[in-house]
Amino acid sequence: MPSYITRVSPAFCVGLLALVACSLQAQNDSKPLPQIPVLPTASLTGQTVAVLPLTLIAADPVVDSSAAYAAYKNRRPALLRTDSVIGEALQARGPEVHWVLPPELRKVARRSAGFVDDPDQMGQAVLRSPKATKVPDPLRSSLRGLIALVGGRMALVPASLGFGPEPNGQVRADLTLVLADARSGKIVWRSAAYGKGSSPDQALNAALAAVLPVSGGP
Repeated sequence: MPSYITRVSPAFCVGLLALVACSLQAQNDSKPLPQIPVLPTASLTGQTVAVLPLTLIAADPVVDSSAAYAAYKNRRPALLRTDSVIGEALQARGPEVHWVLPPELRKVARRSAGFVDDPDQMGQAVLRSPKATKVPDPLRSSLRGLIALVGGRMALVPASLGFGPEPNGQVRADLTLVLADARSGKIVWRSAAYGKGSSPDQALNAALAAVLPVSGGP
């Protein structure tokens, strides 16, 4: 049986490879970015919501060694700075909610020392786990006692913040936020927000803008 051999020119091979590469690139470009669940501020209208302080912040060594990260180098000032940025975003983008921000929570806790725990030492970073569906004890009892003093029943917990480098030289911020019912201990909403910018501040603000769109949540 005769065999037939088809000769393919090098130019045709190059063109075919380019076509395949373009096709793969188009498939990658068409993949939607992960959606960021937005905070449902509309359903919180008129409610009092306590906002716990952030207690966990970390950075990739590449970002940590950059000049842009200088303001976040020391842990305590970095946490307070982040609390302030988050608080400003909540008040600006969710004015229909009565937010009780970390500075006020600290005052409440100091006035009731011995009866409620320090909001900076309650272990709220444990809620960063995506598998958590309920607030574990002893955090749950600490949260319930604190919320009882400020009114309402909901607490917004910034559970963790991380900074990493992007291939284009930008900084990426990943912010885990959790909304919990202090009475039942149930986690009613969770979001892993992310944003990019030329500095940690810009990246964090971009993440907050994504999770707190001006139009409000569903």
